[in-house]
Amino acid sequence: MRLNTLKPAKGARAERTRVGRGIGSGLGKTAGRGHKGSFARSGKGKIKAGFEGGQMPMHMRLPKIGFRSRTAGDTAEVFLYQLERLDGEIDFKALRAAKLVPSTAKRAKVVKKGEISKKLVLKGVLATAGARAAIEAAGGQVQDESAGA
Repeated sequence: MRLNTLKPAKGARAERTRVGRGIGSGLGKTAGRGHKGSFARSGKGKIKAGFEGGQMPMHMRLPKIGFRSRTAGDTAEVFLYQLERLDGEIDFKALRAAKLVPSTAKRAKVVKKGEISKKLVLKGVLATAGARAAIEAAGGQVQDESAGA
């Protein structure tokens, strides 16, 4: 066996069919594309996914409703009554250590639900207006980040 005598196996390589080369070839005139239509045209063979032949597509016929915030999952809610079991200064790390905030959350917000009687200092944690008023009424205070978010 010599490198200059190597050939592919018989039938392994088919020759390209040349279309549109006269009636005698069997692939003349329409060149195997049929008559008219988008597939008969040059460069127009692909139809986009969801195309319905010019009819108003399904995704445009259906009503658009709702909104899903991408950042909603970043803020964890902590209820006022849950802060009752913590003491002194409370920051985001303290809330995470007490397992009041999931590991996926990036910030926490105290929401007014329940009562609070302890004097607490909230640092770097968001609080609603009602929660802030309740904490201050109990003798505590909210520092840094305030209502909003």
